This record gives sequence, structure tokens and C-alpha cells, in this order.
Amino acid sequence: MVKKILLSLLAVVLVLVAAGYWAYNLIDRDAFKHDFKNTQKADLPYITENIPEHRGKILAVVTSHSELGNTGKTVGYELTELSRAYYVFEANGFSVDIASPQGGKPPQVLDGDDMNQYDYAFLNDAAASKKLEHTFKLSEVNPDDYQAVYFVGGKGTMFDFIDNPDITRLVEHFYNNNKAIAAVCHGPAALIGAKNAQGDYIVANKAITAFTNDEELLLIPNAPEVFGQLLQDTLTEQGAKFSEGTMYLNNVEIDGNLITGQNPWSVWAMAEATIKQLGYTPKAREITAEEHAVTILNTYHQQGSEQALAVAKSLLEKQQPYMRNLVFIHSLMAFMQFDVIEGVSLLVFVQQLKNLT
Repeated sequence: MVKKILLSLLAVVLVLVAAGYWAYNLIDRDAFKHDFKNTQKADLPYITENIPEHRGKILAVVTSHSELGNTGKTVGYELTELSRAYYVFEANGFSVDIASPQGGKPPQVLDGDDMNQYDYAFLNDAAASKKLEHTFKLSEVNPDDYQAVYFVGGKGTMFDFIDNPDITRLVEHFYNNNKAIAAVCHGPAALIGAKNAQGDYIVANKAITAFTNDEELLLIPNAPEVFGQLLQDTLTEQGAKFSEGTMYLNNVEIDGNLITGQNPWSVWAMAEATIKQLGYTPKAREITAEEHAVTILNTYHQQGSEQALAVAKSLLEKQQPYMRNLVFIHSLMAFMQFDVIEGVSLLVFVQQLKNLT
């Protein structure tokens, strides 16, 4: 009996080792060879060439809060959620001012794994860096100076955007004057509590999205205690028609002058939707490899692996790369949710993607 048990355990271990080796070899290690750290704004034609005449100003608002409750962890605004929208706005003829509740230099969150050439160009952009070193204090901002306001995400917003009279003043001014209000990820926290001229919550009966409960709880299981609330729940309680897209994939909602994005992977689409809301056709740009991977994943979830594989094949034929590792990461997230079948299915799909190259 003992011998049979030991042999069975050995077989399980061998299977797990083999599965781990297979999964490890699905990772696109060539992707790690790209070094964008020295990218300059001048290196990116999208943001330096064929810029329209000045069309006005957009105010980007970031958090000033740096502590994640009592956890001892630091938070702030998400760099990628600022940098990408910032350059979309600039490329389409709008100058961007940056403000925060306290003014001055706000706390910043950098995730090197998610950063691309635009994000590093932003870090190396002297003009942008100067704006970040000296953000305007919200209480001193005149909303009449701006055509739109953009609330940048970051977990800190859950602490200093909600019930902030300066935030509410800004939101209500833009909403009641029918000017564009954009927000992404945790940025829609700015909308909580704001009311229209009739005294109703502005999100009531509006299609709104933001960082979802599932996305929040996967990373912070005790999020309701840490934040005191969940963004999706509070927006829903105030009457929002909350749009919950697939976790960690692009999802943008546009309802009147409100433009909201679910997560960091929604920034590009959210920013370009803001340009459309302002009455302009967004300038053409080269779609990033990350965006192509998001499209493949959305197709996978909505239409199945066969159609998603066809999308990937079409992209390769057009010499438009996609980030295979993002698909791999989504398989790991499925395992984190104890959805073994979905995790394995995604790994098989990653293998199919690898076979295309």
C-alpha cells in the first residue's frame, strides 16, 4: 500500500513538474529584451508630428493620497493612466494641466511590467515632469479655463476624491455646463456624491464603468475594510447603470458628457472617446502590442478561441505585434480565482498563439 501511495505521489509530482515546464516555455522571453527606459518624446512621431492647432485645455486630476489605509502599503496615481491620456490629449491639440487635492508633487505608482515607450517618454519629458512637481491645488483651479476634466486612477483616489468638496465642485461645474468629464479605473470615485442642477446624483441612470468588485477583490481580498466601500457598489447605490466588462480588459462607457473606463487597459480608448466628445476625430496612431493582446483576449471571451486565433493570425499577417505574455498572465489570474478549467484553456490558447510565430 505504502509503495503504491509513494508511486502515485511521484506521478503527481512529475505531472506538475512537466506542466510547469510547459507553462514556463509559453512565456515570450524576447519581450523582456525591449528597453524603453531612454525613450524621449522626440522619438514618438504620434506626439510630435502633425499636431493640430491649439484647441484648448484639459485638466488632469491626480490623487494626493499615499497610504493604503492602515496596511502600511503606499499608493498614489497610476503613471500609465496619466501618461497615455496626456499624450492623446496633446497629440490632438489640447494642452494639459495637472492638479491634485493638495497641490505640489503627488505620490506616483510605477509598474515597470506594464510600461511602454509612451510611459517612459512621459517620465523623460521635462515639461510633463515640471507639471508633476508643481501640480495645481484643486481649490485654486478655475474650471472655466478648461474644455474637459480627466480624473486619473490610482487607489489613493478612494481616500481623497470621495467627499472632497473641491472634487465635487469641479465635477458639478463640468456636468451642469455639459462639458466632458472623463475618468478611468479608480478615477470615477470623483463622481460619487456629485449632483445635477435638480439635486439628483449625476450617475443616476447613467451607463458608468470603473474598477469592478471582482478586479478589486482579486488583488485586495479585504478591500471593503481597507477602502470603507467598493467603487462598483457605491456607484450602483447612487443609481448608476454599472457596466462590468471582462476583468482587466478594455471597457469604456460613454453616456452624455460622462466618459468612463474600467481599468488601466481602457485608457487609450477612454482618452480618444474624450477627443470625440469634444467634437474632433482622434488623430490616427499605431495601436500598441498590449492593445492588440487585449483585443485578442476580448475576442476569446466573447467569441471563443477559434475566432481569437483568427484575429491573432490576421495581426501577424499585417506585421502588427501583440503581447502574448498578457494572455499568459490572464491564464494565471484564472488559476488565482481557482478556475482551473479556464486557466488550462487559456494556456492551451497561449500555446496556439506561440505556434503561429
